[in-house]
Amino acid sequence: MLREPGCNLTVVSGVCNSGQKLMNSTWKCVAAIAVFAAIALTAGADDFDSAGVRIHYDVAGQGQPVVLVHGLYSSARMNWEMPGTMALLAGNYQVIALDNRGHGESDKPTKDGSYGVKMAEDVVRLMDHLHIAKAHLVGYSMGGMIVMKVLTTHPERVSSAVLGGMGWLKTGSFLQRFWENMHGRDVGKTPAICLSEMGQLAVSEAEVKAVHVPVAMIVGDRDPCRRMYVEPLEGIRPDWPVYVIAGAGHLNCIVQPSFKAQLKAALDQQVHTGL
Repeated sequence: MLREPGCNLTVVSGVCNSGQKLMNSTWKCVAAIAVFAAIALTAGADDFDSAGVRIHYDVAGQGQPVVLVHGLYSSARMNWEMPGTMALLAGNYQVIALDNRGHGESDKPTKDGSYGVKMAEDVVRLMDHLHIAKAHLVGYSMGGMIVMKVLTTHPERVSSAVLGGMGWLKTGSFLQRFWENMHGRDVGKTPAICLSEMGQLAVSEAEVKAVHVPVAMIVGDRDPCRRMYVEPLEGIRPDWPVYVIAGAGHLNCIVQPSFKAQLKAALDQQVHTGL
């Protein structure tokens, strides 16, 4: 997940931060059931070589391909498997969830120039590896930035897209400069360089206006990213629907049942539109 400027966000995705109490026993049971369901539906977990970087991914289900891209300091398991999203979508789609470089079970390079645009290229190379010509892309938080970059740099590979907890990181904006000037330390096993190279995922207004596939956004009504990223995108792409999840912030939106239901509904609508 992202730590946004001026917002007290933690780096934990879909779980309580260190200052909060442990989840109660009911939620633990629900989470465990979701994990087991996802594992049961997973057709395979594997790795591939993305220009010298090992990328881990999971595949489940059959149907039109959907690629899930997780957020900063998270993983495919935390964002998509544990909440049950992968299992839900696998009932109708071939679902592919990757661990971004620097995260999860993928390699974690530490050299300058290892992140940013290369994270978008990992998505395309994964599709090449799996012999997928076009896919529906879903990204949450940083994953939404990555999906937007793929949309604008490889439009021929995208059937549709859903941006969760994210909208437009604009080229030349304050937010791009903010990310470029982030010089922190390693968090968990994610190298600090990943954070400062996120500014490379910015896209221009012309690039956004050139997108010609269906795109939808899903965001919590309490998510600060709604104001900083989603509303500016609404201003230049009013044709892209925005679905607001009531009572949800940036961290907990992705685990809400209403988020998962809306994501599936948006994908179903995009598939129907593309027929």
